[in-house]
Amino acid sequence: GMRHAAGARAAARAAGAAGVPYTLSTFSTTSIEDLAVQVPDGDRWFQLYVWRDRSLVADLLQRAAASRYRVLMLTVDTAVTGLRVRDAHNGFTVPPQLSPRTVAGMVRRPAWALSMLAGEPITFANLTGLSGAAAADVFGYASSQLDASVTWSDLDFVRSRWNGPLVIKGLISPDDVVRAAELGVDGVVLSNHGGRQLDQSVPPIYMLPRVREAVGARLGLLVDSGVRRGTDIVTALALGADGCLIGRPYLYGLGAAGERGVAHCLALLAAELRRAMQLLGVTDLAQLRAEGPELVRPRRA
Repeated sequence: GMRHAAGARAAARAAGAAGVPYTLSTFSTTSIEDLAVQVPDGDRWFQLYVWRDRSLVADLLQRAAASRYRVLMLTVDTAVTGLRVRDAHNGFTVPPQLSPRTVAGMVRRPAWALSMLAGEPITFANLTGLSGAAAADVFGYASSQLDASVTWSDLDFVRSRWNGPLVIKGLISPDDVVRAAELGVDGVVLSNHGGRQLDQSVPPIYMLPRVREAVGARLGLLVDSGVRRGTDIVTALALGADGCLIGRPYLYGLGAAGERGVAHCLALLAAELRRAMQLLGVTDLAQLRAEGPELVRPRRA
């Protein structure tokens, strides 16, 4: 919603048209219910953090289930917020605050600025009306709710309130992924939160072959953090991933041209993926996965 007035609605419609899922964030500027009403036919997933207030977790789970979100993505790499120096340097706040620099940027993009000013107020729509969330610093409130004591036992709490597929996002260690499989989750997203949590964290793509070897075929593996081109998706599939998640690429398209921009982003990724497969000499994804380790050269230090 900070990129385009249509926000998650535009992104979800473009994803649905391309035949891929869209994951709504707990911190979205569009609520769980509004997205379900406005994009009823999409493959909707919901992303959830473990909050200190477990009644808030239970409420979000109930709302997502009632609105027929198909998959729950439990994010565990944000027990505390990282020291995001770039955000502090740029004065990032939610809701955004107008500054001379912000105004200067809006002047250079008048059409975009007018559409944003005419849109709905920017806030965390899923937290609206909750006790404590009405404060001016809604981002601070949300950060205070992140639970640094999250453990494996919290899976029981979530699973008892969610009957659909459950994916854990934010694991990297092969041992952790194996344990997740043993505890009955349906999938794992290898992720370092797009590099926004800890600068020194290992890129998930480096761990992918080890994780796939450790867990075998019993668990779905997705990967994110740094996926920018269709060739990145080919590399991930060749090294054992079942698919990739994207964040910044679709946001660039969204900010530039709304739903049309997201659709263009997805079309570019698909075209690049197809071209890379043709140049590798593979005719389908099964062949790419089977021959992948021989086709993708690991990076040398």
